[in-house]
Amino acid sequence: MSEQLLKVEHLYQYFPAGGRGKNRKYVQAVDDVSLTIQKGETLGLVGESGCGKTTTGRSILRLYEPTKGRITYKNEVLFDSGNVPMMDESGQDILEGGKPKLGKKTAVNMKPYRREMQIVFQDPYASLDPRMTVGDIVGEALDIHHLTSSKKERYDKIQRLLECVGLNSEHANRYPHEFSGGQRQRVGIARALAVDPKFIVCDEPISALDVSIQAQVVNMFEDLQAQMGLTYLFIAHDLSVVKHISNRIGVMYLGKLVELADSYELIFHGVHPYTQSLVSAIPIADPKVARANKRIVLQGDVPSPLNPPSGCRFRTRCPYATARCAEEVPKWKEVSKGHFAACHKYD
Repeated sequence: MSEQLLKVEHLYQYFPAGGRGKNRKYVQAVDDVSLTIQKGETLGLVGESGCGKTTTGRSILRLYEPTKGRITYKNEVLFDSGNVPMMDESGQDILEGGKPKLGKKTAVNMKPYRREMQIVFQDPYASLDPRMTVGDIVGEALDIHHLTSSKKERYDKIQRLLECVGLNSEHANRYPHEFSGGQRQRVGIARALAVDPKFIVCDEPISALDVSIQAQVVNMFEDLQAQMGLTYLFIAHDLSVVKHISNRIGVMYLGKLVELADSYELIFHGVHPYTQSLVSAIPIADPKVARANKRIVLQGDVPSPLNPPSGCRFRTRCPYATARCAEEVPKWKEVSKGHFAACHKYD
């Protein structure tokens, strides 16, 4: 059995959105998400825009300080807000006096863990400093963590990192605006690899790239994982890409994790209605099979995370919704070995 690298328990991330006192409002970006990631695996996280995928990834790295939850890395607690529940048994009362309920918080200094845990950002045009050369961008992490003892060693390591992601030594003296989007993303990946991390959050790393470049970047991620033993949390909204690179896939909707299973199991035996809708939208190359494929089109719009629906958050768009779905939050349960879902339909 593989070693568990990361464990996230009951993660909440609420952002203030105006109002005062009891009328204070919060964007419920991530609501009670729990997951584990094994060493050397890729866990894909999918869902439509605004469902909380990126916020989950950044909260795990504590780029956003979580509102509540517990994050454990290599059996070491990085964040623990205490045991005060954020919702009662009915699932309705998630705020107390207009503020999220909190326990006694424990949060460690993250600097020693930054070498182990890195992120590749979504937008290669916004994540690189335009005033720094590529060599300085990649070398900045080496300087912060004092990983080289001389200028020559620093120079040599920067060259090796650039070659590792498909760039050459002459690129080190150029600025980000001199590169294409795919090349910039490779610079961002080299920057993440500079500190020899074990775990990388890939935050939609190919969504801003041309389709012809996406396959190259995905293949590079797979090659780097094989060479360096990396572990990924791969965030994307394109299920066809995620199923290719991921060992397991989690599906998010409006801040909630609604299903989690092995890649094959989720694609061919997904049980949640939202998962089934996403899978039906995957493009199929064979025109005969594509015509026979029944597309599941969801009705209505995604509700606001400022005021999500009671009970099951997907019920306003679910073709199987009943009165129970409005009254009771579905429990996260194992429907088969390693396959988890939160849906009343499968009780």
